[in-house]
Amino acid sequence: MKQIIITVILCATALIGLRLAVPQPEQKLSVIEAIHSRRSIREYKTTPVEREKLLTVAKAGIAAPNAMNRQAWAVRIVDNKEWIDSCTAAFVNSVKGTPLGDNLLTDSFRNMFRNAPAVIFVAAEPSAYAGVDCGILAQNVMLAAYELGLGTCCLGSPVGFMNSAEGAKFLSDLNLPQGYALQFAIAIGYPDESPEAKPRDESKIEIL
Repeated sequence: MKQIIITVILCATALIGLRLAVPQPEQKLSVIEAIHSRRSIREYKTTPVEREKLLTVAKAGIAAPNAMNRQAWAVRIVDNKEWIDSCTAAFVNSVKGTPLGDNLLTDSFRNMFRNAPAVIFVAAEPSAYAGVDCGILAQNVMLAAYELGLGTCCLGSPVGFMNSAEGAKFLSDLNLPQGYALQFAIAIGYPDESPEAKPRDESKIEIL
């Protein structure tokens, strides 16, 4: 009897070990889990992002709710390394010797979009709701990217540069509709880091 029990235990242990050795199907996160586990990524692999994925996240972006469904936004995706490098070179020349330049121009610096291999620009027709509309669009983009295994980081510094004389040529390249203003850029690529969550101040929430 004792020998039978030992044999059963050994068989069960072997089965458990086999199950652990076999890769298990990746579990999908719920929307709430994705919101709480997504992080802004500032280090990326050089691996290009598939255009199908870039289009998928952009379409998720424009599925966002917006004021009166005017959809007064424009989304431009750039994965052309030559363009990104050229834009970066002009940017670097414009920030040399400034605090921004000292902060960004480290040994690991490759481009002005946190070294991401692709960038999504978002512009909007100026209105009281442009910031809100584009902000919701951006969150859709970043959560969709996260589901596809991509990292993102919303960037404001490229806007100032591209609205300057030095960056005007690159802003023109985006072929934005007449009168539209660039709101922000979203760096996107395969992440090369796993940052920890920063604490959130839940005292900001009140139920009245």
